[in-house]
Amino acid sequence: MTRQISRRSMLKAAGAAGAVIGTTTLATPASAADAPFAHPGLLHTRTDLDRMAAKVKAGAKPYAAGFTKLTANRHAQSGWQANPQATVYRGAGSPQNYAALYNDIHAAYQNALRYHVGGEDAHADTAVAILNAWSGKLTSIQGSADRFLAAGLYGYQFANAAELVRDRDDFDLGRAQELLSDVFLPLSDGFLSHHNNAVVTNYWPNWDLTALACVLATGIFCDDRAVVERAVEYFKHGDGMGSVRHAIPVVHDDGLAEWVEAGRDQGHALLGVGLMGTVCEMAWNQGIDLYGYDDSRFLKGAEYVAKWSLGGDVPYTANTRSKGAIGGWSGSETATEAAGVDPGMTRPIWAMIANHYTRRRGLSASYVTRAAIKAAPEGGGGDYGPNSGGFDQLGFGTLAFTRERAAEVSSAPSPGPAASDGAAGGVRPQASASPVAGGDLAATGSADTVGWAAAAGITAVAGGLLLLRRRGRAG
Repeated sequence: MTRQISRRSMLKAAGAAGAVIGTTTLATPASAADAPFAHPGLLHTRTDLDRMAAKVKAGAKPYAAGFTKLTANRHAQSGWQANPQATVYRGAGSPQNYAALYNDIHAAYQNALRYHVGGEDAHADTAVAILNAWSGKLTSIQGSADRFLAAGLYGYQFANAAELVRDRDDFDLGRAQELLSDVFLPLSDGFLSHHNNAVVTNYWPNWDLTALACVLATGIFCDDRAVVERAVEYFKHGDGMGSVRHAIPVVHDDGLAEWVEAGRDQGHALLGVGLMGTVCEMAWNQGIDLYGYDDSRFLKGAEYVAKWSLGGDVPYTANTRSKGAIGGWSGSETATEAAGVDPGMTRPIWAMIANHYTRRRGLSASYVTRAAIKAAPEGGGGDYGPNSGGFDQLGFGTLAFTRERAAEVSSAPSPGPAASDGAAGGVRPQASASPVAGGDLAATGSADTVGWAAAAGITAVAGGLLLLRRRGRAG
């Protein structure tokens, strides 16, 4: 199979001098330049996978219900056959075949997750076969502007499915890394830099966030530190609507913060929250705290969307954004109030967020928690309708992210330079893109809790830093 010159190699070379997204330049810390990341270390760590398996084996609630939801999904069956395509089209071009990609990725992810929890090799074999088939055939993603959505969504999802089988002897790791670096990453990375040659506010936050998820996941999966550092920097300071302060522009005294896309519609706001949570979780599993960045700004935005989606009244500050193409047409659009909602609409996004803030951090997240309880047990692709929107999240959060409360919190040495710019709020000592060496920083305590009680055991909060003990993988 013929490919272009490796994008990943080009990015590594550029990263030594500095990485650029938009108008922001970020140098890669020399001391961390060659250190590998922790694997598995995207949405799930080894401790997470061991916890799921042990809890399901013991029949513990709600893990058992979450696993039943997984095994009932048609994508999670070992008989799934891949349907790889050389070119995937979304939004324009022929054939419109992107459904083949997202269905196969979700089948790979669900089979891989089922293997880790249930231990049946047939499911790992199926996941490997699907991923190898696509890495051996896919060479291009084409279409309208929707091609950027395809690259972002399916790129981060492919990386997460592949991360779960990266150590299997029959999995072609190198080819999967090439696919992500040469096909998915250039579109997502380019979108964050140039926004399809549109003015930077032309696209709502979820466009940036799909790209950001792909860039971060690819950087971690390919051990490409320059790419990871760019993603972290964009989350904090990116020019587009998907950076945290643009997606969540107004913080109120009551602890809620407006999610700007609530002025658009409920479905896209839920997508954005799910994507930002995904970015935060993948970063956290590498010792980078985006969940707590800027005084836990994401929590405040997620609480706002949860309350609104449950039918509660929320404020909305009128927002006018410029639209148009650079050197072409121009216009503007104003959102004046939060859109109407269907309280019955849900997506499998809440368990991950609720468990992080209440179990790992011991913070109050009442609306997010209510949304998580209402959505439980969370399903995945195929459980939320046949269209692409039902496959935007990998899901199964009740199984994957339900966790025990953090037993203790204390200081731990940082393995590398901090990526924090000094803003207040929850930056872990490992807040650069430096590796998690010799332990799992996402591990939680061992004491079972009933219901959604706030976690105990936070023993040190000082200077805006929440200090965590690095715990062993057996946690």
